[in-house]
Amino acid sequence: MTTRKENFSKWYLETIQKADLMDYAPVRGNIIFKPDGFAIWEQIQDAMDQRFKEEGVRNAYFPMLIPESFFTKEKDHIEGFAPELPWVTEAAGEKLEERLALRPTSETVIGDAYSRWINSYRDLPLMLNQWANVFRWEKRTLPFLRTSEFLWQEGHTAHSTAQEAQERTQTMLRIYRDVVENTLAMPVFMGEKTPSERFAGAERTYSIESMMQDGKAVQAGTSHYMGTKFAEAFDIKFLNEDNEHVYAYTTSWGTSTRLIGALIMTHGDDQGLVLPPAVAATQVIFIPVGPWQKNPEIMEKIKELQDQLHAKGIRTTIDDTDNRPGFKFAEAELRGVPLRVEVGPRDLENGQAMYKLRDLDDKDSVGFEDFAARIQDELQAMQSRLLETARARQAEHIYTDINTLDELEAHIEAKTEAGEIPGWVLAGWDGTEESEALIKERTGFTTRNIPFEGMVEPKTTCIVTGKPAKETVWLARAY
Repeated sequence: MTTRKENFSKWYLETIQKADLMDYAPVRGNIIFKPDGFAIWEQIQDAMDQRFKEEGVRNAYFPMLIPESFFTKEKDHIEGFAPELPWVTEAAGEKLEERLALRPTSETVIGDAYSRWINSYRDLPLMLNQWANVFRWEKRTLPFLRTSEFLWQEGHTAHSTAQEAQERTQTMLRIYRDVVENTLAMPVFMGEKTPSERFAGAERTYSIESMMQDGKAVQAGTSHYMGTKFAEAFDIKFLNEDNEHVYAYTTSWGTSTRLIGALIMTHGDDQGLVLPPAVAATQVIFIPVGPWQKNPEIMEKIKELQDQLHAKGIRTTIDDTDNRPGFKFAEAELRGVPLRVEVGPRDLENGQAMYKLRDLDDKDSVGFEDFAARIQDELQAMQSRLLETARARQAEHIYTDINTLDELEAHIEAKTEAGEIPGWVLAGWDGTEESEALIKERTGFTTRNIPFEGMVEPKTTCIVTGKPAKETVWLARAY
């Protein structure tokens, strides 16, 4: 395989294909999720869905086809999505009277429904989520991270007050951080997007951003406060407790299968995938070694140990193919299985099994009497270790002492020439789109988000103009 240092993008593409996560679809920019790839998404779904429901959010499903007239009701929204929209213009051999878009997101169709469903303050808050596919006709695609069709969840809520809607926006962002950090073991940077990076039609957009091993950023989740803009566009009014008809305050928030790509780029190594136990379809793989076909006691012991792990809810499989052990070990590593257990004739004699964790080099042994408890502890330790390893790696590539655009350019040039990662830069910003655009034009870095108060030491001067900084921002190249 290509190594990460040789060519990170090529390494990524080789890894996801050799690990059998996906295949390319006939239509440009689309992929097929193979079972092992989709299983990761199912684990992410389960983790998020549980937390959503704990917050009182219920699941629903809305149509994929959206009338063109719906988009024209909110000017910023249609301008933001128009270049990426695929349209249906004909059905059953006849031209349609109105074009139908394949949904890029569902604010419009859900806003239309909410206008009918919400009549009184007693109907609020209304909090729904849907697991669905969406379409955005991307010019440059990369499997999982950016495809023309992708899977996601999108939540949409309506509230009686601005404060309640703002609180919901922040709550969902914290849920995203919780899942991404504790289930995917990916540390994130929380903050607010700059106005130019806001979701189309939102008053405020918040995000969690994660750094990949090549130093680039992936936007891992967003949460949007809409104010009353969509309520006004779709007439979402209700009778309040003062007997007045007023507009509702709405939010929307979403994460997608780009998390799978980010997960791989965060933890993978030159042998292939490294999957956190929480999301791995197979958490433990058993591999019989030695002349196990002639010794049925080996497989009997493996199945006994497997039953012990199943009783603890641990997902397992047995590789009982006739391939050589070395091949099986390499295949398990390539696919990112968190923990490998080997049992052979000598292990039966010694009353123990050998095991190896995917992120560590050395093997260890465990007695059969302590097996299930030890394996469970090792998986939990690996989950925590991957998060801490990623945090330590990120800390090595964060720069807070770059204060001018010339310094940033020199930093990027020096790192590039040395074959090193430019990483992320914490910078002051005067709040103007002109300064933001100049940073991108000269360096390829973009604003990722404005860290929440107390998360970083504020910068005092703008990196572009030298004037007093209005905000402190994270700058990085992004996928």
